[in-house]
Amino acid sequence: MAGILAWFWNERFWLPHNVTWADLQSTEEAAFPQAEDLYLAFPLAFCIFMIRLFFERFIAKPCALGLKVQANGPQKAQPNAILEKVFTAITKHPDEKRLEGLSKQLDWDVRSIQRWFRQRRNQEKPSTLRKFCESMWRFTFYLYIFTYGVRFLKKTPWLWNTRQCWNGYPYQPLMPDLHYYYIVELSFYWSLMFSQFIDVKRKDFGIMFTHHIVTVTLITFSYVTNLTRVGTLILCLHDAADIVLEAAKMANYCKCQKLSDLLFLTFAIVFIVSRLGIYPLWILNTTLFELYEALGNFPALWVFNVLLMVLQILHCFWSYLIIKAAYKAISKGKVAKDARSDVESSSDEEETVPRSKAPHSTVTTNGTSGANGTNGYLTGGTCSEEH
Repeated sequence: MAGILAWFWNERFWLPHNVTWADLQSTEEAAFPQAEDLYLAFPLAFCIFMIRLFFERFIAKPCALGLKVQANGPQKAQPNAILEKVFTAITKHPDEKRLEGLSKQLDWDVRSIQRWFRQRRNQEKPSTLRKFCESMWRFTFYLYIFTYGVRFLKKTPWLWNTRQCWNGYPYQPLMPDLHYYYIVELSFYWSLMFSQFIDVKRKDFGIMFTHHIVTVTLITFSYVTNLTRVGTLILCLHDAADIVLEAAKMANYCKCQKLSDLLFLTFAIVFIVSRLGIYPLWILNTTLFELYEALGNFPALWVFNVLLMVLQILHCFWSYLIIKAAYKAISKGKVAKDARSDVESSSDEEETVPRSKAPHSTVTTNGTSGANGTNGYLTGGTCSEEH
């Protein structure tokens, strides 16, 4: 084990030439980032999760009810033992052959059976109330941490001159405010990493999970190597768009369509400017070029920059979805549905399937629409967040 640890913490990988871990040990005169500091993130992540539960139940929920947010979930499917057995034991998305067989067995037309399966799938989806509470929690946290980051960074020289990120590196003392900023951000993303499995499920679950892994790895990596100055710039830059995104989603859940559209378009502008403009021209420029000019090269920098480039690839993917939605918003006069919508539209399947028989007299004929305040927006984040 000692040999594995010695190999993992090889100074020639993590640190510039002629720098050792002993040189970066904290003393009474100056504190430096220590790898063991990151253990604090785990109990703090649990505390953040518990704060979230309290916030959603006692603050967000009363606010949602006061704003007349819909408390019940999507329309429930009519009880049917045969279809329920197929749904639970065989498939939630029956193919055309199975639909035809069920149609003959129940004397229902195919369209009505499709509608039943759609309503049954939606029945397992979260209510608008739950989604509002989740968005309000994220909005509150992002607003707090972004405000904290701005207040901290406006006092630092590296906000105005990114070359200051490398002045004196790696012997840059760890300020208490910076330490707090880093640990809280890391704890929040650890909490998101685990809570994502119980949060509102989106179609880009895998992309968001990858994003959270990259974010946690970047924060951890930059802290251990004392690349914290540029790390604070990255954190603050990414939090800006997430605030507007969660506000847009809350407005959507409250059925304030004009406000929601305005906030979404604002989010699109902030996201694209910050992540396709400022991020590569400001952050990647200093990590790829200014850092190399100041310090030369060592392996950890390659890993750090690869992670930053992965993050930029995710930015490009989400920007494509956002531009697509914004174009529809402008051309049609309203914001399009979230590409990751968790409620299926009744028109998605039915328009392409002709009626084979008259609907069964007791079958509900109205599908669950995603247009009545139940859809989020792109990257929520999370996109939200999402980063």
